[in-house]
Amino acid sequence: MSLSRFARRLGIAGFAALIAATSLTMAPRAHAADEALRVAAVLPGSIRDQAWNQSAYDGLMKAKETMGIDVAYAEGVAEPDQMSAMRDFARRGYGIVIGHGGEFQDPADRLAKQFKDTLFVVSSGATAGGNVATINFDYRQLGYVLGYMAAKVSKTGTIGWLGATEIKFSTELVEGYTKGAEAGKPGTKVLVTYMGDWNDVAKGKEAASAQISQGADVLFPTMDLASNGALTAAKEAGVKAFGIYYDAIVDWPDTVIQSVIMDVNAALVHFLEDARAGKAGGKEYVYGLATSDAARFGSFHEAVPAEVKAEVEALIADLAAGRKQI
Repeated sequence: MSLSRFARRLGIAGFAALIAATSLTMAPRAHAADEALRVAAVLPGSIRDQAWNQSAYDGLMKAKETMGIDVAYAEGVAEPDQMSAMRDFARRGYGIVIGHGGEFQDPADRLAKQFKDTLFVVSSGATAGGNVATINFDYRQLGYVLGYMAAKVSKTGTIGWLGATEIKFSTELVEGYTKGAEAGKPGTKVLVTYMGDWNDVAKGKEAASAQISQGADVLFPTMDLASNGALTAAKEAGVKAFGIYYDAIVDWPDTVIQSVIMDVNAALVHFLEDARAGKAGGKEYVYGLATSDAARFGSFHEAVPAEVKAEVEALIADLAAGRKQI
């Protein structure tokens, strides 16, 4: 398994319908207990990206197996085709249509006016209401922990954050990362780079190398496939980095010192459990450290000093318990 993240911008189009069951039209009306929930997802990337898209796919499959949900999906749908893909599923009677990424917000808002009996769900969405729901993680909270840790372990006083585009996921994550760095060691310099691309590995490596040349010795790449390039640059330069979406130390044992695991699979299952119970509606669903199956941290590298590890673990515990707010 290699790190990619939320692989969201691949331009493959196509649909592959899976599984069978009966029908339901979800939100705003409740469904009867003997009706099967019908859920469709439009994914911007590959279901084998080992990150964002695959985790959503795995969540759908888990819900199908454990809850008897009727599932369909389309993978590799480029932005120009995303609205038509969502519209197609709504027309086919899927009661819940998920746009897996913040870029689906506008299509969801527009389609919600046409298909009032369909609940449109936007992963990393910015606005909920009516028959539009959003599923998010507490990005500021999670970014804060890694920023704090980065500042504590940095020897140069300069750390880096790399992203693709300025959507909710990115802006809130980097905001938390920057605040955490200042709390960990006041005056820590945070380099922020938006590449404009989620999957270009060469660009990821180039962007990371540029930050390293400016003195960054801890990097936090948050792209999709492009994160592999950034991690490669970190490895070659002998600097440290963070993983995202899975415990990436298993694949980058000399480079990754901790990982933030935003488990889309678990978050989606939580949401679909509410939907099956008739409780889902047009609101924001947020998962943070209090829901540890959906949002948590991975393994500490042995290079992390014991006192830093203890401080970070205490910070995580305080955030999870609500004793500290970001």
